[in-house]
Amino acid sequence: MLLSLTQWLMAQSPEHLGFLRVFQYLTFRAVLAALTSLLIGLAFGPWVIRRLTEMKIGQPIREYGVQSHLGKRGTPTMGGVLVLIGIGVSTLLWFDWTNRFVWVVMLVTFGFGAIGWADDWRKVVRKDPEGMRSREKFFWQTLIGVIAALYLAFSVSETSNLRVLELFIRWVTSGFSNDLPPRADLMVPFFKTVSYPLGVFGFIFLTWFVIVGCSNAVNFTDGLDGLAIMPVVMVGSALGVFAYVVGNVNFSKYLLFPYIPGAGELLVFCAAMAGAGLAFLWFNTSPAQVFMGDVGALSLGGALGTIAVITRQEIVLGIMGGIFVAEALSVMIQVGWFKFTKAKWGVGKRIFLMAPLHHHFEKKGWAETQVVVRFWIITMLLCLVGLASLKLR
Repeated sequence: MLLSLTQWLMAQSPEHLGFLRVFQYLTFRAVLAALTSLLIGLAFGPWVIRRLTEMKIGQPIREYGVQSHLGKRGTPTMGGVLVLIGIGVSTLLWFDWTNRFVWVVMLVTFGFGAIGWADDWRKVVRKDPEGMRSREKFFWQTLIGVIAALYLAFSVSETSNLRVLELFIRWVTSGFSNDLPPRADLMVPFFKTVSYPLGVFGFIFLTWFVIVGCSNAVNFTDGLDGLAIMPVVMVGSALGVFAYVVGNVNFSKYLLFPYIPGAGELLVFCAAMAGAGLAFLWFNTSPAQVFMGDVGALSLGGALGTIAVITRQEIVLGIMGGIFVAEALSVMIQVGWFKFTKAKWGVGKRIFLMAPLHHHFEKKGWAETQVVVRFWIITMLLCLVGLASLKLR
């Protein structure tokens, strides 16, 4: 919004308002987006916490969980709305409203946030311990993910929404046989020319898997004070660097990345997400004054997955978000092994002391802050590995 305003002002008086050209610079707007969301979060955080407390939206704690967590019962949850407010306001202020990729990421982010809100509301306010049923939640996640995937499948190589619609119609009328350009291939990091063509259906499936999978993985990770939000900030910031590279014709050519016009504007969204995340961490650090809830975890995970797809860095996201992957796998392995052993021997057995993975280490005697900070350090190292793929190709 402010970009369009400054462009209009310069057109009215270019000789006196030439200094407003600084707003044309993507990096400048990204810095201001981060500062804006950070200040919004710090300013409105106490008010949001008070409102959640007044509404008695307190976090339920499982009796069979880690006993040290029982003292957290009643801490306000659904604090992810604070992050979404910071991201939404800051992004709308500083990004180019004509950019289609940012709108897609915003759709996924707030769509998944709405799913998380409904789930949290049922669990906390309506006192339904199951919240939104798994099938219902998965249905809505899939619907949003598939809609985003269909659009992105044809927009990665086009700059016009009309052309995207034309390609979609051509794909349908041709019997679903159109191929996608090379820039839509699955890129393998650390190699110059290794990529795998996906085709339209392959691209749609991969996009759905990354968006929905990353959303749920971040949700599994959100179990300790500050554990999920800092890795989201680090991974999101790193993806912002990739967005800037693939959206710049010179940098992408030099670093052997596909040039995706418009992808660079995602740097503004990533910066806003980082600022909002750091503001939330101010209140979420141990001992937490507020928890993120599904409304925050599902939305932020969906945002990371969508950005990774647009920048063609799905594998790099898996590397940098290794903590998210490990947390999700620990739940899948634990549940799968328990069901298998119960069906085979009549008694369910467990591989981990408790899942997700962070609870396993707590059961082994690690303090909560030890788990959190060590997971942060691992994420930082993995992000550096991912960023190294920019040059090591």
